[in-house]
Amino acid sequence: MDWFEILIKVPQELCEKASAIANMVVPYGIYVEDYSDLESAALEIAHIDLIDEELIARDRTHAIIHIYISKDENVIETLEFLKERFTSEKIEFTIDQASVKDSDWADNWKKFFKVTEIGSKLVIKPSWEEYENKNSKLVLNIDPGAAFGTGTHATTRMCLELLEEYVSDNKEMLDIGCGSGILSIAGALLGAKSVVGVDIDKTAIKVSRENAEINDMSDRTKFIYGNLCDDINDKYDVICANIVADVIVSLLNDIEKYMNDNAVFLCSGIIDIRESDVIEALNNKGFKILEIRNMDNWRAIAAKKA
Repeated sequence: MDWFEILIKVPQELCEKASAIANMVVPYGIYVEDYSDLESAALEIAHIDLIDEELIARDRTHAIIHIYISKDENVIETLEFLKERFTSEKIEFTIDQASVKDSDWADNWKKFFKVTEIGSKLVIKPSWEEYENKNSKLVLNIDPGAAFGTGTHATTRMCLELLEEYVSDNKEMLDIGCGSGILSIAGALLGAKSVVGVDIDKTAIKVSRENAEINDMSDRTKFIYGNLCDDINDKYDVICANIVADVIVSLLNDIEKYMNDNAVFLCSGIIDIRESDVIEALNNKGFKILEIRNMDNWRAIAAKKA
């Protein structure tokens, strides 16, 4: 099997947080170079104090996270997810894509993105692909770009499937951490009367607005740059958050005040080893679990107030 190797350089003091984010997307294939405790580790583990000069010369202020991704997987979306999450967590980073030449990248990425049918109603279509819509599906036009969310990653796909089930005409929807706007736009296509997307990344808001315009959904979508608690005041029938487990758990402290009676909370981006943490947090806040979806190493949960 062929693999891409991606090297991400981060400040040493933020290595643990950055590694946790990296583990979310490729939990089976990372290792970390961190030489900050070289001397003490050599004494404790190997019981030696004579260390090769090349190792001594290594950068102690930064760590390098190595990620290995199968060439059969969606490399572009993984990169955009990492960039978005590192930026939102204020982690300074650089990414080395040495395994794929920059000059080839724009052409190579297209082979990872094909027309994708989601559930029974939705189709995700990149601009360069043709699609004969024989079954009158709802076609969402979106290209890979500067914000996470093209529908191919398991977390986004499961959230789209849940939206198919819980969004209907005249529902009002809130998309927390809207990324590319794909969930917001899908909600509008599925009949939501209005959709608000919020994100702390300015680029995500810009991309979301552009994608809404491409899909003729600007009139039913609104995208807000800012923090949920500071910039959203209304209540909604469907709230979705395709983020990470820790953020979902934190959201549960405030989410109820944004929910209409019988509102549904859809959360995804939950790696399997954190599933129980999110379920426990939902139960502690008085939520009833409606369903849990599984795909690869990921979980998506639909819940409502009991």
